[in-house]
Amino acid sequence: MREVAERAGVSIATVSFVVNNTKPVSPATRERIEAAMAELGFRRNVVARALASRRTRILAMAYPALQHRLGSTAMSFVTSAASAASEREYHLVLWPVDNDGVELTELIRQGLVDGIVLMEVLLDDARVDALISTGTPYAMIGRTADPAGLPYVDIDFDATVDTALDHLQSLGHREIAFVSERPPSEEFRAYGAKVRAEAAFRGSCERRGLEPIILECAQNAAGGRKAAGELLQARPRTTAVVIMNEHAAFGVVSGLARSGVRVPEDVSLLSVSTSSDMGAMADPVLTIMRSPGIHLGRLAVQLLLSQLDGGEAPSTRLLPCELHQGESTAPARVRG
Repeated sequence: MREVAERAGVSIATVSFVVNNTKPVSPATRERIEAAMAELGFRRNVVARALASRRTRILAMAYPALQHRLGSTAMSFVTSAASAASEREYHLVLWPVDNDGVELTELIRQGLVDGIVLMEVLLDDARVDALISTGTPYAMIGRTADPAGLPYVDIDFDATVDTALDHLQSLGHREIAFVSERPPSEEFRAYGAKVRAEAAFRGSCERRGLEPIILECAQNAAGGRKAAGELLQARPRTTAVVIMNEHAAFGVVSGLARSGVRVPEDVSLLSVSTSSDMGAMADPVLTIMRSPGIHLGRLAVQLLLSQLDGGEAPSTRLLPCELHQGESTAPARVRG
């Protein structure tokens, strides 16, 4: 460190401020110090930095991966959160912990991380209770039943579902079904995203004078094919399907095709809270409500870091999914 200070023409203390990020240093001075570090091959001692700042500079993203499938759209939340953390010289790790709160409490007590981002939040989530009781800084991507005063960002499901139904109604559809995921366990019946999306669909249908038709299926293509068959048998006059289960969407298209039902000529399909990449994998390319995951992951980290910095916490944010037209929606077929 002494050699770096001499090369940059500053004090050892100033070099320490830059290395440990403990005090503000002017951009010009920081640039000279970092250039000197690069020239001399100086590497930051992560352990020493943690001791000096009393922080590990590690954030954890808690995801119940063993209970709830981690797909490519969910990964957009993770990668954007990791990018936001890296910009502030933090590392973000993915923790596959259960939703019961016990495992999370044990990890917190080990002192490995400075704060936690929660994903797949339940309406009554034991992990939130664990974080509050241990005084651990956290932010949620998702909401509990009563999120007042809690740090969260989430999808605006009311606005998202309204936009989806606006699109389908503009094409003349009135017999519209909603397919959501079948919970992997009874605990996930209270998965906030599922509960809020289904409630938004019911409410939007009622305001429009439509009958809300809701089905569940497993998070895979086989589940989607089965749901398509059940829908055609129980509701043969259905002309449009809104699906919030991206891993089953391909199966729904396949199941309809096996029954001689064409997408979109006979039945339109709109996939909610997914990505353009996932939509492009289907044939026809799916019309989607694109998830704001890249924005929500970043906002959640910013919300968490504001707590760690002792500053004023940013306001909570609800962001809707955005409609992206594909090839899977078309005017409703006139039935004889």
